[in-house]
Amino acid sequence: MRVFCIIILLVLFPAAVLGVDTRPEIIRVAVLKGTESFSLEGNGILLMDGDGQPLRLETPIHVKRVRDGISVNNRTVGRLKATAPAFLLINGKGYRGVLEILPADKGLLVVDELPLEDYLVGLINCEISSQWPIEAVKAQAVIARSYAIYQKAARKGALYHLESSVMDQVYAGSDIEDSRAARGVKETAGHVLTHDGAVIQAFYHSSCGGHTEAAENVWGSVVPYLPGVDCKYCLAAPSVKWEQTISLKKLESLLKNAGYQAAGLREIKTGRHNRSGRLQDVAVISAKGRITIGAANFRKAIGYSTIKSTNFDIRSSADGITFAGVGYGHGVGLCQWGQNRGPVTVLTTGRFFPIIIQAPDW
Repeated sequence: MRVFCIIILLVLFPAAVLGVDTRPEIIRVAVLKGTESFSLEGNGILLMDGDGQPLRLETPIHVKRVRDGISVNNRTVGRLKATAPAFLLINGKGYRGVLEILPADKGLLVVDELPLEDYLVGLINCEISSQWPIEAVKAQAVIARSYAIYQKAARKGALYHLESSVMDQVYAGSDIEDSRAARGVKETAGHVLTHDGAVIQAFYHSSCGGHTEAAENVWGSVVPYLPGVDCKYCLAAPSVKWEQTISLKKLESLLKNAGYQAAGLREIKTGRHNRSGRLQDVAVISAKGRITIGAANFRKAIGYSTIKSTNFDIRSSADGITFAGVGYGHGVGLCQWGQNRGPVTVLTTGRFFPIIIQAPDW
Protein backbone atom coordinates (compact mmCIF):
# COMPACT_ATOMS: atom_id res chain seq x y z
CA MET A 1 0.00 0.00 0.00
CA ARG A 2 2.85 2.39 0.64
CA VAL A 3 3.68 2.65 -3.04
CA PHE A 4 0.11 3.44 -4.14
CA CYS A 5 -0.39 6.01 -1.38
CA ILE A 6 2.67 7.88 -2.59
CA ILE A 7 1.71 7.73 -6.23
CA ILE A 8 -1.86 8.90 -5.78
CA LEU A 9 -0.46 12.25 -4.65
CA LEU A 10 1.00 12.71 -8.16
CA VAL A 11 -2.07 13.84 -10.08
CA LEU A 12 -2.04 14.52 -13.82
CA PHE A 13 -3.78 17.85 -14.39
CA PRO A 14 -4.83 19.15 -17.78
CA ALA A 15 -3.31 22.55 -18.52
CA ALA A 16 -6.63 24.36 -17.97
CA VAL A 17 -6.98 23.03 -14.41
CA LEU A 18 -3.54 24.39 -13.54
CA GLY A 19 -4.36 27.76 -15.08
CA VAL A 20 -1.55 27.40 -17.61
CA ASP A 21 -1.60 29.76 -20.59
CA THR A 22 -3.12 27.89 -23.55
CA ARG A 23 -0.60 29.37 -25.98
CA PRO A 24 2.26 26.97 -26.86
CA GLU A 25 4.77 26.61 -24.05
CA ILE A 26 8.22 27.58 -25.33
CA ILE A 27 11.40 25.91 -24.06
CA ARG A 28 15.05 26.84 -24.60
CA VAL A 29 17.53 23.95 -24.91
CA ALA A 30 21.33 24.20 -25.13
CA VAL A 31 22.12 21.91 -28.06
CA LEU A 32 25.78 22.85 -28.52
CA LYS A 33 28.23 24.19 -25.93
CA GLY A 34 31.89 25.03 -26.45
CA THR A 35 32.11 24.14 -30.13
CA GLU A 36 34.45 26.36 -32.18
CA SER A 37 32.65 26.06 -35.52
CA PHE A 38 29.81 24.33 -37.35
CA SER A 39 27.88 24.43 -40.62
CA LEU A 40 24.27 25.62 -40.80
CA GLU A 41 21.81 24.77 -43.57
CA GLY A 42 18.07 24.85 -44.20
CA ASN A 43 15.43 25.41 -46.87
CA GLY A 44 14.19 29.01 -46.75
CA ILE A 45 16.57 29.83 -43.93
CA LEU A 46 16.26 33.29 -42.35
CA LEU A 47 19.27 34.74 -40.53
CA MET A 48 19.31 37.79 -38.27
CA ASP A 49 22.18 39.48 -36.46
CA GLY A 50 22.12 40.68 -32.87
CA ASP A 51 20.26 43.85 -33.87
CA GLY A 52 17.50 41.90 -35.60
CA GLN A 53 18.73 42.83 -39.06
CA PRO A 54 18.45 40.13 -41.76
CA LEU A 55 21.61 38.63 -43.21
CA ARG A 56 21.51 37.48 -46.82
CA LEU A 57 24.05 34.70 -47.19
CA GLU A 58 24.41 31.68 -49.41
CA THR A 59 24.25 28.21 -47.89
CA PRO A 60 25.98 26.29 -46.49
CA ILE A 61 26.60 28.84 -43.77
CA HIS A 62 29.86 28.49 -41.89
CA VAL A 63 29.69 29.71 -38.30
CA LYS A 64 32.88 30.16 -36.28
CA ARG A 65 33.89 31.70 -32.97
CA VAL A 66 36.29 34.61 -33.46
CA ARG A 67 37.86 37.15 -31.13
CA ASP A 68 35.18 39.81 -31.69
CA GLY A 69 32.17 37.53 -31.68
CA ILE A 70 30.84 35.19 -34.37
CA SER A 71 32.03 34.84 -37.95
CA VAL A 72 29.22 33.98 -40.40
CA ASN A 73 30.63 33.27 -43.85
CA ASN A 74 33.49 35.62 -42.91
CA ARG A 75 31.16 38.37 -41.68
CA THR A 76 31.48 39.18 -37.97
CA VAL A 77 28.37 39.67 -35.80
CA GLY A 78 27.76 39.81 -32.05
CA ARG A 79 25.14 37.07 -32.04
CA LEU A 80 23.01 35.23 -34.56
CA LYS A 81 19.46 33.90 -34.90
CA ALA A 82 18.33 31.39 -37.51
CA THR A 83 14.98 29.89 -38.44
CA ALA A 84 13.43 27.99 -41.34
CA PRO A 85 9.91 26.84 -42.29
CA ALA A 86 10.63 23.17 -41.48
CA PHE A 87 13.92 22.63 -39.69
CA LEU A 88 17.54 23.74 -39.60
CA LEU A 89 20.60 21.52 -39.98
CA ILE A 90 23.60 21.86 -37.67
CA ASN A 91 26.42 19.74 -39.14
CA GLY A 92 23.67 17.75 -40.89
CA LYS A 93 21.51 17.20 -37.78
CA GLY A 94 17.98 18.59 -37.86
CA TYR A 95 16.45 20.96 -35.29
CA ARG A 96 13.05 22.66 -35.18
CA GLY A 97 12.31 26.15 -33.91
CA VAL A 98 14.67 29.12 -33.70
CA LEU A 99 18.39 28.66 -33.17
CA GLU A 100 20.19 31.36 -31.23
CA ILE A 101 23.98 31.35 -31.52
CA LEU A 102 25.99 33.28 -28.94
CA PRO A 103 29.71 33.66 -28.21
CA ALA A 104 30.68 31.99 -24.95
CA ASP A 105 33.83 32.02 -22.81
CA LYS A 106 34.82 28.88 -24.66
CA GLY A 107 33.57 28.52 -28.22
CA LEU A 108 29.93 28.96 -29.14
CA LEU A 109 26.65 28.38 -27.34
CA VAL A 110 23.74 27.25 -29.54
CA VAL A 111 20.27 27.40 -27.99
CA ASP A 112 17.23 25.83 -29.66
CA GLU A 113 14.04 27.72 -28.81
CA LEU A 114 10.95 25.70 -29.74
CA PRO A 115 7.48 24.64 -28.56
CA LEU A 116 7.64 22.27 -25.61
CA GLU A 117 5.50 19.65 -27.36
CA ASP A 118 7.84 19.57 -30.39
CA TYR A 119 10.78 19.19 -28.02
CA LEU A 120 9.10 16.21 -26.35
CA VAL A 121 8.52 14.40 -29.66
CA GLY A 122 12.25 14.67 -30.41
CA LEU A 123 13.15 13.59 -26.87
CA ILE A 124 11.19 10.31 -26.64
CA ASN A 125 13.57 8.15 -28.70
CA CYS A 126 16.58 9.66 -26.91
CA GLU A 127 15.30 8.58 -23.51
CA ILE A 128 13.42 5.34 -24.33
CA SER A 129 12.21 3.55 -27.46
CA SER A 130 8.93 4.71 -28.95
CA GLN A 131 8.32 1.03 -29.78
CA TRP A 132 7.74 0.30 -26.09
CA PRO A 133 4.09 -0.15 -25.02
CA ILE A 134 2.26 3.08 -25.84
CA GLU A 135 1.30 3.66 -22.19
CA ALA A 136 5.02 3.61 -21.34
CA VAL A 137 5.65 6.15 -24.12
CA LYS A 138 2.84 8.33 -22.74
CA ALA A 139 4.25 8.08 -19.21
CA GLN A 140 7.66 9.20 -20.53
CA ALA A 141 6.02 12.16 -22.27
CA VAL A 142 4.27 13.22 -19.05
CA ILE A 143 7.33 12.93 -16.86
CA ALA A 144 9.61 14.68 -19.38
CA ARG A 145 7.07 17.49 -19.79
CA SER A 146 6.86 17.89 -16.01
CA TYR A 147 10.65 17.98 -15.66
CA ALA A 148 10.99 20.57 -18.45
CA ILE A 149 8.34 22.89 -17.01
CA TYR A 150 9.89 22.64 -13.54
CA GLN A 151 13.36 23.46 -14.89
CA LYS A 152 12.03 26.37 -16.95
CA ALA A 153 10.62 27.96 -13.81
CA ALA A 154 13.77 27.20 -11.80
CA ARG A 155 16.04 28.75 -14.46
CA LYS A 156 13.91 31.76 -15.28
CA GLY A 157 16.10 34.49 -16.75
CA ALA A 158 18.93 32.11 -17.73
CA LEU A 159 20.16 31.80 -21.32
CA TYR A 160 18.54 28.38 -21.53
CA HIS A 161 16.27 26.15 -19.47
CA LEU A 162 17.67 22.70 -20.22
CA GLU A 163 20.82 20.92 -21.22
CA SER A 164 20.43 18.45 -24.09
CA SER A 165 22.43 15.75 -22.27
CA VAL A 166 22.02 13.49 -19.25
CA MET A 167 22.62 16.59 -17.12
CA ASP A 168 18.92 17.25 -17.78
CA GLN A 169 17.14 15.31 -20.53
CA VAL A 170 18.73 13.88 -23.67
CA TYR A 171 17.55 15.67 -26.81
CA ALA A 172 19.03 15.21 -30.28
CA GLY A 173 16.74 17.30 -32.44
CA SER A 174 14.18 16.24 -35.01
CA ASP A 175 15.95 13.39 -36.80
CA ILE A 176 14.58 10.59 -34.63
CA GLU A 177 11.00 11.80 -34.32
CA ASP A 178 8.38 9.22 -35.32
CA SER A 179 4.62 8.70 -35.26
CA ARG A 180 4.52 6.74 -31.98
CA ALA A 181 6.54 9.41 -30.18
CA ALA A 182 4.19 12.04 -31.60
CA ARG A 183 1.17 9.98 -30.48
CA GLY A 184 2.47 9.63 -26.93
CA VAL A 185 3.02 13.39 -26.71
CA LYS A 186 -0.30 14.32 -28.36
CA GLU A 187 -2.43 12.00 -26.22
CA THR A 188 -0.96 13.50 -23.03
CA ALA A 189 -0.83 17.11 -24.25
CA GLY A 190 -0.69 19.54 -21.34
CA HIS A 191 -0.59 16.81 -18.68
CA VAL A 192 1.96 17.14 -15.91
CA LEU A 193 2.71 15.57 -12.55
CA THR A 194 1.98 17.73 -9.52
CA HIS A 195 2.34 17.62 -5.76
CA ASP A 196 0.44 20.07 -3.54
CA GLY A 197 -0.69 21.93 -6.66
CA ALA A 198 2.80 22.54 -8.10
CA VAL A 199 4.59 20.81 -10.96
CA ILE A 200 7.14 18.40 -9.54
CA GLN A 201 10.83 17.96 -10.21
CA ALA A 202 10.12 14.75 -12.09
CA PHE A 203 13.30 12.71 -11.99
CA TYR A 204 13.72 9.39 -13.80
CA HIS A 205 16.45 6.92 -14.67
CA SER A 206 17.07 3.85 -16.84
CA SER A 207 16.77 0.99 -14.33
CA CYS A 208 16.76 0.88 -10.53
CA GLY A 209 17.89 -2.73 -10.08
CA GLY A 210 15.06 -3.72 -7.76
CA HIS A 211 14.57 -0.66 -5.55
CA THR A 212 14.36 3.02 -6.40
CA GLU A 213 16.43 5.52 -4.42
CA ALA A 214 15.19 8.20 -2.03
CA ALA A 215 16.11 11.71 -3.20
CA GLU A 216 17.83 12.56 0.08
CA ASN A 217 20.36 9.76 -0.44
CA VAL A 218 21.53 11.37 -3.69
CA TRP A 219 21.04 15.12 -3.23
CA GLY A 220 20.86 15.44 0.54
CA SER A 221 17.34 16.85 0.90
CA VAL A 222 14.03 15.05 1.41
CA VAL A 223 11.53 15.32 -1.45
CA PRO A 224 8.17 13.96 -0.24
CA TYR A 225 7.14 12.51 -3.60
CA LEU A 226 10.53 10.87 -4.28
CA PRO A 227 11.03 8.10 -1.68
CA GLY A 228 12.65 4.77 -2.44
CA VAL A 229 10.27 1.86 -3.14
CA ASP A 230 10.46 -1.73 -4.38
CA CYS A 231 10.48 -2.29 -8.15
CA LYS A 232 10.95 -5.84 -9.45
CA TYR A 233 9.94 -5.25 -13.05
CA CYS A 234 13.27 -3.91 -14.34
CA LEU A 235 15.33 -6.88 -13.18
CA ALA A 236 15.17 -8.55 -16.60
CA ALA A 237 16.24 -5.39 -18.42
CA PRO A 238 19.33 -5.83 -20.65
CA SER A 239 21.42 -3.25 -18.78
CA VAL A 240 20.36 -4.02 -15.23
CA LYS A 241 23.51 -6.01 -14.40
CA TRP A 242 26.93 -4.61 -15.20
CA GLU A 243 30.61 -5.16 -14.43
CA GLN A 244 33.70 -3.04 -15.03
CA THR A 245 37.36 -3.75 -14.29
CA ILE A 246 39.62 -0.70 -14.06
CA SER A 247 43.34 -0.57 -13.41
CA LEU A 248 44.61 1.12 -10.26
CA LYS A 249 46.58 3.55 -12.42
CA LYS A 250 43.46 4.63 -14.32
CA LEU A 251 41.41 4.94 -11.12
CA GLU A 252 44.13 7.03 -9.51
CA SER A 253 44.20 9.36 -12.49
CA LEU A 254 40.41 9.77 -12.55
CA LEU A 255 40.23 10.46 -8.82
CA LYS A 256 43.08 12.98 -8.94
CA ASN A 257 41.45 14.76 -11.88
CA ALA A 258 38.31 15.05 -9.74
CA GLY A 259 40.31 16.71 -6.95
CA TYR A 260 40.81 13.76 -4.58
CA GLN A 261 44.06 12.84 -2.84
CA ALA A 262 44.72 9.45 -4.41
CA ALA A 263 48.46 9.40 -5.18
CA GLY A 264 49.80 5.86 -4.80
CA LEU A 265 46.33 4.30 -4.88
CA ARG A 266 46.33 0.86 -3.29
CA GLU A 267 42.75 -0.20 -2.73
CA ILE A 268 39.10 0.84 -2.83
CA LYS A 269 36.61 -0.67 -0.39
CA THR A 270 32.86 -0.50 -0.02
CA GLY A 271 31.61 1.66 2.81
CA ARG A 272 28.17 2.07 4.34
CA HIS A 273 24.93 1.04 2.64
CA ASN A 274 21.65 2.94 2.89
CA ARG A 275 18.13 1.52 3.21
CA SER A 276 17.76 0.97 -0.53
CA GLY A 277 20.84 -1.28 -0.54
CA ARG A 278 22.99 1.21 -2.43
CA LEU A 279 26.38 2.33 -1.26
CA GLN A 280 26.45 5.53 0.72
CA ASP A 281 30.21 5.92 0.43
CA VAL A 282 33.46 4.18 -0.51
CA ALA A 283 36.88 4.12 1.16
CA VAL A 284 39.89 5.07 -0.97
CA ILE A 285 43.23 3.86 0.41
CA SER A 286 46.43 5.34 -1.00
CA ALA A 287 49.97 6.29 0.00
CA LYS A 288 48.45 9.50 1.36
CA GLY A 289 46.18 7.59 3.74
CA ARG A 290 42.48 6.77 3.72
CA ILE A 291 39.69 9.04 2.57
CA THR A 292 35.94 8.52 2.34
CA ILE A 293 34.09 9.60 -0.80
CA GLY A 294 30.32 9.69 -1.16
CA ALA A 295 29.20 6.99 -3.57
CA ALA A 296 27.41 9.49 -5.85
CA ASN A 297 30.54 11.64 -6.02
CA PHE A 298 32.70 8.57 -6.64
CA ARG A 299 30.45 7.59 -9.54
CA LYS A 300 30.72 11.10 -10.98
CA ALA A 301 34.53 11.03 -10.71
CA ILE A 302 34.94 7.64 -12.42
CA GLY A 303 32.22 8.23 -15.01
CA TYR A 304 28.46 7.71 -15.05
CA SER A 305 28.66 5.23 -17.94
CA THR A 306 31.42 3.24 -16.20
CA ILE A 307 29.99 3.05 -12.67
CA LYS A 308 26.37 2.81 -13.78
CA SER A 309 24.80 3.11 -10.34
CA THR A 310 25.77 3.28 -6.68
CA ASN A 311 24.46 -0.25 -6.14
CA PHE A 312 27.71 -2.19 -6.59
CA ASP A 313 30.26 -4.46 -4.95
CA ILE A 314 34.05 -4.20 -5.21
CA ARG A 315 36.68 -6.89 -5.60
CA SER A 316 40.40 -6.66 -6.29
CA SER A 317 42.30 -8.71 -8.85
CA ALA A 318 45.63 -8.74 -10.65
CA ASP A 319 44.08 -6.64 -13.42
CA GLY A 320 42.87 -3.92 -11.08
CA ILE A 321 39.59 -3.36 -9.27
CA THR A 322 36.30 -4.83 -10.48
CA PHE A 323 33.01 -3.07 -9.85
CA ALA A 324 29.92 -5.28 -10.26
CA GLY A 325 26.49 -3.79 -9.82
CA VAL A 326 22.85 -3.53 -10.82
CA GLY A 327 20.81 -0.66 -12.19
CA TYR A 328 21.68 2.29 -14.39
CA GLY A 329 21.32 5.87 -13.23
CA HIS A 330 20.83 7.74 -9.97
CA GLY A 331 17.81 5.57 -9.11
CA VAL A 332 15.49 8.44 -8.11
CA GLY A 333 11.93 8.67 -9.42
CA LEU A 334 10.62 6.77 -12.41
CA CYS A 335 12.37 3.52 -13.38
CA GLN A 336 12.09 3.50 -17.17
CA TRP A 337 12.65 -0.22 -17.67
CA GLY A 338 10.22 -0.95 -14.85
CA GLN A 339 7.74 1.28 -16.65
CA ASN A 340 8.34 -0.73 -19.83
CA ARG A 341 7.95 -4.19 -18.32
CA GLY A 342 5.58 -3.72 -15.41
CA PRO A 343 1.77 -3.64 -15.28
CA VAL A 344 0.15 -0.26 -15.83
CA THR A 345 -2.78 0.89 -13.69
CA VAL A 346 -5.14 3.58 -14.99
CA LEU A 347 -6.92 5.50 -12.23
CA THR A 348 -9.61 8.17 -12.60
CA THR A 349 -10.21 10.54 -9.69
CA GLY A 350 -13.25 12.82 -9.89
CA ARG A 351 -12.79 15.78 -12.23
CA PHE A 352 -9.19 14.92 -12.98
CA PHE A 353 -7.99 13.21 -16.13
CA PRO A 354 -6.98 9.54 -15.97
CA ILE A 355 -3.69 8.99 -14.19
CA ILE A 356 -1.30 6.46 -15.67
CA ILE A 357 0.45 4.83 -12.72
CA GLN A 358 3.38 2.49 -12.93
CA ALA A 359 2.96 1.17 -9.43
CA PRO A 360 6.50 0.07 -8.52
CA ASP A 361 8.42 2.91 -10.09
CA TRP A 362 8.23 5.66 -7.48
